[in-house]
Amino acid sequence: MESSKWLAAVASIWVQCSSGASYAFGIYSPVIKSSQSYDQSTLDVVSVFKDIGANAGILSGLLYTAVASKPSSGGGGRFKFLHGGPWVVHLAGAVQCFAGYFFMWLAVTGIVSRPPVAVMSLFMFIAAHAQTFLNTANVVAAVQNFPDHSGTIVGIMKGFLGLSGAILIQVYQTIFNNNPSSLILMLALLPTIVTLMLMFLVTVHETPSRNEENLLNGFLLISLAIAAYLLFLRILENLFVFPEWAKIITFLILLALLASPISVVIKAQRVDLERLPPSITSSTSLLVDEPASPNKSAVEINTMDYDDVPTETVQRKASSILQPDEQKNLWQAMCTIDFWFLFFAMICGMGSGLATINNISQIGESLGYSTLARSTLVSFWSIWNFLGRLGAGYVSDIFLLRRGLPRPLFMVFTLAAMTAGHVIIASGFPGNLYVGSLLVGICYGSQWSLMPTITKEIFGVLHMGTIFNTIAIASPVGSYILSVRVIGYIYDKEASGEGNSCFGTHCFMLSYFILASGSLFGVLVALALFYRTRRFYSRVLLLC
Repeated sequence: MESSKWLAAVASIWVQCSSGASYAFGIYSPVIKSSQSYDQSTLDVVSVFKDIGANAGILSGLLYTAVASKPSSGGGGRFKFLHGGPWVVHLAGAVQCFAGYFFMWLAVTGIVSRPPVAVMSLFMFIAAHAQTFLNTANVVAAVQNFPDHSGTIVGIMKGFLGLSGAILIQVYQTIFNNNPSSLILMLALLPTIVTLMLMFLVTVHETPSRNEENLLNGFLLISLAIAAYLLFLRILENLFVFPEWAKIITFLILLALLASPISVVIKAQRVDLERLPPSITSSTSLLVDEPASPNKSAVEINTMDYDDVPTETVQRKASSILQPDEQKNLWQAMCTIDFWFLFFAMICGMGSGLATINNISQIGESLGYSTLARSTLVSFWSIWNFLGRLGAGYVSDIFLLRRGLPRPLFMVFTLAAMTAGHVIIASGFPGNLYVGSLLVGICYGSQWSLMPTITKEIFGVLHMGTIFNTIAIASPVGSYILSVRVIGYIYDKEASGEGNSCFGTHCFMLSYFILASGSLFGVLVALALFYRTRRFYSRVLLLC
């Protein structure tokens, strides 16, 4: 039945909600620093390996293509799922997640002797790399299940991944009462257990599209409700001290919200039961619900890439501009100036965003923020990241179709706003981190929506996955330059306190003025890309 693909989508959403452990780095990084006697530069080196692991998703994509991209249509009976599928990619991610975080927990708690920095960096890489496997399995399976709404379903999956950091922190604060070493153990166990329990439900069902938009909007509304609840909860926790009973009640409400996507499955089941017999439904739905489907090209149907976040309309219109002989492979794309404009813009945008989340706890500590306030900042970051991912593609689609504004122009706007956010963080005024991290978080999330969409539109869909993953390497490259060579180096020069600590606005002020300058350079690069692609996007508008 068609409802089974909705169950697969719900299982994917739940795995996504548990798999964003890398977004909680700001909470457990202080205990890694203190237990291993790291200075800030060394901690930033470890964080860069986290960034590389969380962004280098080429291996997960290759594994999915090998075992799950085209489920076998023959034989196997009820044990057909054992012959390969998304669960293989999930399993690989679960193993890496447990191995990486469990080893770090052993090192932080002193159960094993203090490992060399290179070994700790390796296990941080493995732990973060698990995220790419879980994300790839969930998103690609979802796109295969909803090919006519791939933009919507990718936005939903990416959005829940963005929320996962705040969800994991809420679970940690309710159960473990602000013990950072326990958080690392939780990150080893919770995502692994959730994935192993749900991975066999994430399967591909090639069923015809039947009025899916309303049901998908249900997922969208649920994600917004969860984000609003988490934001409201974090504000209350900063105003009041919750007793244990209040923590339990608010946690149970969160669990109820996380369970609510199952209502979409129930609605889909009800719709299935109300429909005509499958033989009649299949023939009529093609005439009634999908009148344009015979005109779709094979390229458009079979090459939907999982990293895109445009809407359905823009996907089809932009794809139709580039003929098969115009679409570029990785080498051809790398020989264009547009590729390098995107790459350097992402070094400035994604790199400075990652540098901020990696150091936000240390920035808060240097400015006198409490432990609760620093945890709140990390939770807020997940929410701002979620809003940026979910909103940038949707808003840029509206303005592209209704006003004819090219999508790279929104990259200019978001990088400019990110520049303002870095200046606010550098200023050090009371509450600056709340305002600065809001701007930087939303704009950072926006890059993950805008960059893959622009990549698909100007280079085509045939090799988009490879090109996108290559451009995404700019994220850890930028993070290494800005975290280690700028923030970490300047912090260590300013540090004079016990345990290589620094207190005061001078600890990060110069660093963030440098980051602001880098983002401003990204604005200029994105502006150059905007001018180069104006004629191309005018063609998109004419076709729309």
